[in-house]
Amino acid sequence: MNEQKLPNILTAQHIANYLGISRRRVYELLQMKEEAGGIRSFQIGLSKRVDKKDFFQWIEQKKY
Repeated sequence: MNEQKLPNILTAQHIANYLGISRRRVYELLQMKEEAGGIRSFQIGLSKRVDKKDFFQWIEQKKY
């Protein structure tokens, strides 16, 4: 999966597939505060969602 094929609003499953990690680990990252390395997200009902722009900014911040 590449960046262009991702929708503008991402689910945990989208992120897990893109990063090659478990969905459980994605939810852990979504629970963490941004200052502690978590991914910026928002909630719709009980579901967490991530803006694609925020997700790729998070990836850039993780690079050394």
